[in-house]
Amino acid sequence: MTEKELAKISKALGDPTRLRIYEVIASGHEVSCSRVNDACGLTAGTISHHLRVLAEANLIESRREGQYIYNRSVPETIREYTQSLTKIAGKTKAVSKS
Repeated sequence: MTEKELAKISKALGDPTRLRIYEVIASGHEVSCSRVNDACGLTAGTISHHLRVLAEANLIESRREGQYIYNRSVPETIREYTQSLTKIAGKTKAVSKS
C-alpha cells in the first residue's frame, strides 16, 4: 500500500462521524443508506459526503438497486491497511532501538 493510500484511509477513518458510519456498514453484509441515517441521525447530504470519502479511500463499495443504494465494507482494504501500519510500527521499533 502506498503512503498516499495510507494517508487517505487514515484521514477517512480519522473523522469520528465517518468512523461511526464505517462501523455501521462493516457490521452488516450490505447496509442501506436509510440504515446509516437511522444509526447516525445525519442529513442525507451529510451522509452522502461521508460515504463518498469512504468510497474514495476504497473502504466501502456501493451498489444501486432501484431507488435504493446499498453499501458494504471492503475488508481487503482494512487488511492491507493494518498490515502496512504493522510494517511501519516494526520499522519504528528497529530505528528506536539503534
